[in-house]
Order: sequence, then structure tokens, then C-alpha cells
Amino acid sequence: MRHRFPPDYYINGILNGDRLTLSRAITLVESRRSDDQLLAQQVLEGVLPNTGRSIRVGITGVPGVGKSTFIEAFGRYLTKQGHRLAVLAVDPTSQRSGGSLLGDKTRMETLSMDPNAYIRPSPAGDSLGGVAHRTRETILLCEAAGYDVVLVETVGVGQSETVVHGMVDFFLLLMLAGAGDELQGMKRGIMELADALCITKADGDNRAAADRARVEYQNALHLFPPTGTGWFPPVLTGSALTGEGVDTVWQTIRDQQQLTTANGYRNQRRQEQQLTWFRALLRQRLEGMFYEQPGMRERLAHIEEQVRTGTLLPGPAISQLLH
Repeated sequence: MRHRFPPDYYINGILNGDRLTLSRAITLVESRRSDDQLLAQQVLEGVLPNTGRSIRVGITGVPGVGKSTFIEAFGRYLTKQGHRLAVLAVDPTSQRSGGSLLGDKTRMETLSMDPNAYIRPSPAGDSLGGVAHRTRETILLCEAAGYDVVLVETVGVGQSETVVHGMVDFFLLLMLAGAGDELQGMKRGIMELADALCITKADGDNRAAADRARVEYQNALHLFPPTGTGWFPPVLTGSALTGEGVDTVWQTIRDQQQLTTANGYRNQRRQEQQLTWFRALLRQRLEGMFYEQPGMRERLAHIEEQVRTGTLLPGPAISQLLH
């Protein structure tokens, strides 16, 4: 059995920036045991006054875009600028593919050795909602431990983009040049979420293609309705290999934060994210309580069989279960 410490042990350790205590607290947050969950909530409440002061950046991109390489170059730039950086992943797909950020941790070799960077893989093999809920709590713990920039990487493609967008202040979409009909191939929905696009691998022979792609994307973004935030998403180019453009990405994030802080949108976005989190958690809890009722699984199996064979319609079946 794992040894548990009193809440103050975790709270004081986190506020003193102790990485081991932070990791232990995140493990509590990720645990499904009810006693761990209870302790995790006490720890979160204890550190809450020291949270919310970081810039939260979501990073996503098409497969092969070089997210890990970009994050390593970007992360090293940030730590050299005196920032303390936490890198988290939302990886709901790993139960199928077996891949997770642990693979990334070995790829981000230099960054994982940096004393001012903290890399944490997400729990593998879980529902998107569960991972998202725990990533939000992990962000708070990292902020309390003094990390002033939190990068949340989407590892799975698809739905995880919207989930990550719902927990960050700035959403960066990494793109490739010359990967065929990019504009058709890129989901419009993901492009609409982005606060900036960055064409990666803009070096050597690829530079001209990256510049062309930048113009194409910038023109395409003009077709989207304005976001109402006063911010227009720029298209940037960068190379993790040469480090070129990495500073521009950071300056863009800072400009957007400055603008949205001044016009109140940043605060409003965070408040809406808190509400979304609350509602998702409420749904999760209600669902859990429903299934945990004594004899519910047997009743459910019996009713599902009737629905499957067509002897009972879904509407009356649900009424029976809820009564």
C-alpha cells in the first residue's frame, strides 16, 4: 500500500516548489480511490489561493508536425528567459495505441533535464472527461508550485483539441507546409479554435513552402467569422531545428494575453472554463451515482436485452430505470 501523508505535507511541499511532493500530489489527483480523492481535494483547497497566475498554453498539431521537438525548443527558450515551465499531456488514446507522453519524455531529453522544467505524462487509458478533469487539477498544482507557464499538449487527435482549448488561455496549432491540400485536410473546427497557427520545419529547402503556406492560411483565416475577442489569429513560421521563430511565438502569446487581459476577455474565458468544468464534473458524478446503485447493473443488463430485441422501447426503458 502506498504511504499517504497529511494534507499539510503536500501543501507546504508544493508551495516550496518541491518537485517530488508535486509529483506525489498529482498521483493523488489521478488516483480513483475515494480516500486519495478526498485527500487530493483537501490539498487543492489548501493551494488554491496560489493558483491562476500562470499563462496556460494549449499546443496541438497534425501527426508528424514535430510537436515534441517544437515543445523542447520552445521550452528551452522559455527557461532561458527565466520562466518556470510545466508540460502536461492530454492523452485519451493511449489505451488503444499504447503511446503516451512517456515516449515524448525520452524525446524531450534536454528539456526533461532542465531544473526549471517539469514534464508530466497524462494517465493512460482513460475517458477524455476523466483525463481533462485531472489535467485541470494538475494545472492548479503546477501553478501553486511556482510554474508560471503551463503547456498542455494534445497527444490524441480529434476530440482532445476541444477539451484542451477549454482549459487554456492560448491555443496554438502547429501545421506542416507542403503536406498536400492543407486547407482541405485541416479540420475547420480546429482552425477556428486556434489563437495562432505556426508552420513548423520552416528551414532549409522547406522555407519557401512554409512562407507560401503561411500566406494561404492567413487568407483562409480571414474567411472565418471574427471571434469577438479583439484578437486576430496570426500565422507564424518557425523551426525547432534552428530555433528561429520560437521567440515570435512567445511574443505573440504575450501580446494576446496583454490584449485579452486589458479588454476583460481573458478573465471571462477562465470563468466560463470553470463553469464548464463544474458541469462536466457534475454529470460525471451523477452518472457514477446512478451506476453504483445496488442491483443497477443487473437491472440494466435485463432492460438492455429487452431494448435490443425490440420488446421495449428506449423511452419507457429509461423511465423504468429512473424509477
